[in-house]
Amino acid sequence: MKPFRIACTALSALALAAASPAHAQTEIQWWHSMTGGLNDWVVDLANGFNASQKDYKVVPTYKGQYDESMTASIAAFRAGNAPHIVQVFEVGTATMMAAKGAVVPVGQVMADAGYKFDPKAYISAVVGYYTAPNGQMLSYPLNSSTTVLNYNKDAFRKAGLDPNKPPATWPELVSAAAKLKASGVACPFTTSWQGWTQLESFSTWHNTLFATHNNGFGGNAARLAFNSPLHVRHIENLANMAQQGLFHYRGRGNLGDAPFYSGECAMATASSSTYASIKKNAKFEFGIAPLPYYPDVPGAPQNTVIGGASLWVMSGKKPAEYKGVAAFFNYLTSPEIQAKSHQRTGYLPVTLASFELTEKSGFYKQNPGTDTAVNQMIRKTTDKSRGVRLGSMLQIRAIVDEELEQVWAGKKPAKDALDSAVKRGNELLERFERANKS
Repeated sequence: MKPFRIACTALSALALAAASPAHAQTEIQWWHSMTGGLNDWVVDLANGFNASQKDYKVVPTYKGQYDESMTASIAAFRAGNAPHIVQVFEVGTATMMAAKGAVVPVGQVMADAGYKFDPKAYISAVVGYYTAPNGQMLSYPLNSSTTVLNYNKDAFRKAGLDPNKPPATWPELVSAAAKLKASGVACPFTTSWQGWTQLESFSTWHNTLFATHNNGFGGNAARLAFNSPLHVRHIENLANMAQQGLFHYRGRGNLGDAPFYSGECAMATASSSTYASIKKNAKFEFGIAPLPYYPDVPGAPQNTVIGGASLWVMSGKKPAEYKGVAAFFNYLTSPEIQAKSHQRTGYLPVTLASFELTEKSGFYKQNPGTDTAVNQMIRKTTDKSRGVRLGSMLQIRAIVDEELEQVWAGKKPAKDALDSAVKRGNELLERFERANKS
């Protein structure tokens, strides 16, 4: 009878196992705006985290461009079906802060889950942008970038310029552009994201206010101030370059990137995140240099402004789900993951430890110039250079584009265009302030 009793016991155990549900993973929905190779990166980050533990599963979903995903997330929150995490570009920061009840500060999420947040471990210009005055981290800086000067070393050699000495100042850039044109280069200099590179980063790089109230960090009463004599001088200089054929405007957003990849334009101010695409597409030797500055401006260069996006946590979720979000962010913060992401994409490492790890690995020596963006951002920030955090920033950038296009076309003087952009932008800021009075 023993075999029968053993068989019965085994069958009972199998039945009990079948009746007991398997350990269910807590699913974390992540909406993002990454495409192409960057989408692959996002998927790899989620898969890496999912494979590292068994309690949570992060599900990344592409939800359109930055403005579309931000709008969709707020609409989803109102409908009661928001994701746990949404990726929002830096110009949407003030809008997300004003979305009362829609978000939970990342610092709170991390603290509630028992994770320590130490601001000193992060690059100050990065974490400072996404941190409230009380020191609480508002969102997690996933893909931070800044402005750099990309240049074609082959074109420099042909023009008789030293390929290892890119222009450090704007007067030097004008001189280099003239020599490049004389050597037969059709497009000596161009730019992407003109408002971000030529006004926002330009301001912080020169320790000059883009807007009052410390560029919006001091509250919603901020008003635009980028029509100062220094700003006018710079836009006038670029307008003169355009008239001489030294500066070619190729359109809004990142439309100035492709002419550099192709070798048509020899110099371009752009996002540091262009590194991976340049390395993949360029058929020439290229260099990465800091943003040029005016040497007669006291305090310049200071530090450039942040770009890219951060991850915001939506409200209304269960405690167990927030623990999963915190675990994911803790995974992303590890020096190894940060260093790999930085080296793969050209985005900044969020922590100083990941920067040091990349440096020790020899990556910067093997890929000269890739540390430029980090070096620009690890400088100590001031109240004028911390960044630009204003409401209605997306619409303000559109206004800036419209006005600067009038300058490049020779239809408006620089001062008139900047005065108009400031006036129109301030009308938006006034409405934003009224709508968000506490």
